[in-house]
Amino acid sequence: MYDYRQIIHRIRMGQTDREIARTKTIGRTKCSQIRAIALDKGWLSNDSPLPDDNALADVFARKVVCNPTHESKCQNHEEQIKTWIGEGICLTTIRRALAEQYGFTGSYSSVRRLAQKHGYHEKPVSCVLDFEPGEAAQVDFGKGPDIQDVFTGKMHKTWIFVMTLCFSRHAYAEIVLDQKIATWLACHRRAFEFFGGVSLKMIIDNAKCAITRACYHDPEVQRSYGEFAEGYGFIISPCPPRDPQKKGRVESGVKYVKNSFVPLRSFRSITDANGQLQSWLMETAGNRIHGTTRQKPLTLFAESEKPFLKPLPDVPVEMASWCQVKVHGNCHVQFEKAYYSAPYPLAHKKLWLKATNNIVKLYDDLHLVATHPRLYKPGAYSTIDEHMPPGAIAWKLQDTQWCLKQSESIGPSCHEVIRKLFGDKVLDHLRGAQGIIGLAKKYSVVRLESACLRALHFDNVKYTSIKNILKQGIDQLPLEHPLFSLESRPSVYTTGRFLRDDRLREEGRMAP
Repeated sequence: MYDYRQIIHRIRMGQTDREIARTKTIGRTKCSQIRAIALDKGWLSNDSPLPDDNALADVFARKVVCNPTHESKCQNHEEQIKTWIGEGICLTTIRRALAEQYGFTGSYSSVRRLAQKHGYHEKPVSCVLDFEPGEAAQVDFGKGPDIQDVFTGKMHKTWIFVMTLCFSRHAYAEIVLDQKIATWLACHRRAFEFFGGVSLKMIIDNAKCAITRACYHDPEVQRSYGEFAEGYGFIISPCPPRDPQKKGRVESGVKYVKNSFVPLRSFRSITDANGQLQSWLMETAGNRIHGTTRQKPLTLFAESEKPFLKPLPDVPVEMASWCQVKVHGNCHVQFEKAYYSAPYPLAHKKLWLKATNNIVKLYDDLHLVATHPRLYKPGAYSTIDEHMPPGAIAWKLQDTQWCLKQSESIGPSCHEVIRKLFGDKVLDHLRGAQGIIGLAKKYSVVRLESACLRALHFDNVKYTSIKNILKQGIDQLPLEHPLFSLESRPSVYTTGRFLRDDRLREEGRMAP
């Protein structure tokens, strides 16, 4: 409209179409058309003011006029196209569906023109979110560089953790090896210490280390992250699923780190990479002129945002990882390749596990059922004897030395029986020895000692034999009783066809 007003002004000043065309503003043909329209509207009179933008737009605004000789191929499917547009279906899908279902032969452009006629926009329209100083920070992970440790030769795949303050755009970044809960919480703590305070709100994505169930209306926060947020006093604000534009500032921050810091650099290790990154954040990233704020992020942070951050707590918040675990049949749960015992009545049930740097705790709902030291060696076991079933406890605690010590307190015969059992080089008699010592509770120490003496006399020291002696009361009979005397036993075979005669052997008539 400015150009149209200038052309009309030049016409009123008496310039010809050729003179106006020399200014490269418009051609002579178009200038003559504007002269005719201005003359018809009465705009060339010096007594009247120049027309305003609205008046010029009513006359010169470009209007889409359909060619009456050309009929759009979409005209017969206009209602169907309007319905699909209302359902949010993209235009390429609509074009393909028209061709498959109705034999449509028109182009994609014809479908797009009809859609624009009904107010369709290919790109979604959005608005800018404004934040007050200290109000919010945005957090995200991005793919980091592959780093080979020069000392070990191992290649590491990495991730870049980025936290950006929404007002000043000052950012903290760190290169990490994984996206586990412990890493997520530790990066938050180091970011808070880097900024010297905490924002009121954390705008995050729906990563598993923070959100266990992504939902537009009712997301579920990871229990570990929830306790961490409560300790530091910030609110967790997850973005809707599949809508990362709600945290566009940290998305841009991740791209900035990946495109500006990572290329053309060499890293000797993860520690070296993070050292270079921290220097770059304070020297380059923090002192650049930001494209939106037109100020240095570090300067804007120090002058306008840092005083509004919440102070850090006097005692650092405990970082704990929560997860649900199942008690296996061996009364142990598994967490990060280590095993921790739980009471045997809870076998095959699900428990809550809380792990800190030093301690692992097991909860049945809200009740603490076990506490263990944190194990980091893969395959390591932390077992509390009271958690095991009674049979397993007996087998574990009543070992060989225990059996020998107990038998010695019962008597020498019992001690000799146990020693004979453990002297077997073929079979393990631990259960038999435990059973023999356990007979003292039922039959008394005196009777058990007597039964062991009789078992030694007949060289039969098995658990079953000693138990039968006690059960039948034979231990109360003297060893010289006629029933057990070897001399009193009658000879079964006195003579026979195949028996050797000692008298013949003595006379030398039979070979020995």
